[in-house]
Amino acid sequence: MKGLFFLLLFMQLLAASIAVYKQWIPNTNFENASNWDKDRIPCANDVVLFKSNQVISVFVQSTHSLADMYLPLNGEFIMAPGAGFAAFDGSWDPGCDTASAVSFTDAEKYKWHDPALWHAATSLEDLDQGKYIFAVDEERVPCQYDDVIFQPETSFRVNIDSSEQMIHLRSISIMGQKFTSDVALAEYMPTSSAKLQFHGNGTFQVTNAGCPDKSGCECGNAGKHRQICAALLGDSGTRCPALACKDPFQPVGHCCEICGATISLEYTPGFDIRQYQNRILHAFLSLPKYAGVQMAISKVRKPQTSRNAVPVIQIVLMDDKTGSQTGTNAEQLAEDIIRDITVHGDSFGIVTGTVQVATGSNSNGEGGTIAGTVIGLLLGVLLLGIMLFLHWKGMIRLPSVHLAGLWNRKKDQDVVAGPSDKGFDNPIFDTPTNRAESHGACSGEEALKEMASKDSGIYFVNPLYDETELIA
Repeated sequence: MKGLFFLLLFMQLLAASIAVYKQWIPNTNFENASNWDKDRIPCANDVVLFKSNQVISVFVQSTHSLADMYLPLNGEFIMAPGAGFAAFDGSWDPGCDTASAVSFTDAEKYKWHDPALWHAATSLEDLDQGKYIFAVDEERVPCQYDDVIFQPETSFRVNIDSSEQMIHLRSISIMGQKFTSDVALAEYMPTSSAKLQFHGNGTFQVTNAGCPDKSGCECGNAGKHRQICAALLGDSGTRCPALACKDPFQPVGHCCEICGATISLEYTPGFDIRQYQNRILHAFLSLPKYAGVQMAISKVRKPQTSRNAVPVIQIVLMDDKTGSQTGTNAEQLAEDIIRDITVHGDSFGIVTGTVQVATGSNSNGEGGTIAGTVIGLLLGVLLLGIMLFLHWKGMIRLPSVHLAGLWNRKKDQDVVAGPSDKGFDNPIFDTPTNRAESHGACSGEEALKEMASKDSGIYFVNPLYDETELIA
């Protein structure tokens, strides 16, 4: 029995070590300015309007004086101690000189499967301090082993329509009450408050069970991928941001393509996902040069593989660089991690790792610069050839001093090397000729006349090649 007790304790500690807390962000509180069409809390001169058919639960934290208020037919006000409403007595209220009709906005738009409406943290302390974790979109929505929290002293309304109907959770906390079993939650869901807070066809299943595998567990939202992305991007799916990198890629479980890097790890049964996550956090992400890099690590199943395929550990890396530097820090970190796996991978139970990278440095901007330079050089050479040809035809005139130097070198080559010399001087890089050696050299005009007297009526000498080669 004692051994069984310690085994159960170990399993609970293991589950606690890999728990993730997901906190719902929107609320329908009276004191939340974003819940009102004027983007401010109603004041004493205002008339407060709720639509008659509005289904709503509203938490009121303090006392408010109002000129008038129209209430919904199906709703509730949850009053904090000392909170309430009073009729405006006509006294002066600073900042509320003009009476207005202020309407409570529609809360039906908030969807459970919208990743943008959740915060995630690995502890309640981190959640309170705003230390949220980065994750792919599927895993930003509560996963099957997550603890879900609706903050105390907040009201809310959320659409729980689900493509798979059943929503699996470890636990759910509502108005300060934590539900860890289906029995307790089943007693709460039929209440009037629950009906105002939740609507849609979804059903919760609460297990109070953590992930039993130290290598990690799949989130369980893969079957809801389309629903999650539709909630995040809209049904058209056209809200993905424009990216500054070439060939961006889409990590498993994410709705949009990204710039950065992913590493896919194959592992042995001894792999511990939290131990390896801590390795990356302390060995790499703690370094100042990686301060702007975000990392998500989880177990996923590649979509192109069969359902029975072995899952992999996916590490997603993104950084805060922009322009041509986009993704370069993530790429550098991925390289460092792969080098570390080469040396220490066996001790962590890692078999192999593969990397996919997309950065701004391999975008079209750099390729365009290189292409422009090459084209410029080719055009320069072509222009030089055209000028020499036009000079030979007599259509343009070049300074004779350069041509004299050219023919002087040609004569020197004939004397020194003879007809069989295949060498040539580059006319682009001229060298001064000894005046004694060049005595009797012909001018540019005489050289052209000599060229014209050759046997062939179309014959000319290309100064870039040896004349003896052309004769041969």
